[in-house]
Amino acid sequence: MSYENVASISQVVALLFFIALFVAVLAYAFWPGNKKRFDEAARLPLEDDPEPKNEKDD
Repeated sequence: MSYENVASISQVVALLFFIALFVAVLAYAFWPGNKKRFDEAARLPLEDDPEPKNEKDD
């Protein structure tokens, strides 16, 4: 096997791997069961910060 054959096979395998990874990420992002989780995460920056706890000095 020559270098050119190995390089072309590895390029095709890497391309197929990244396409499959991209499709998996899209499926995760648009899966209906994840809507609630993403909606809650989208509202996080708009929520008020909790009050810091003051420690009493003795």
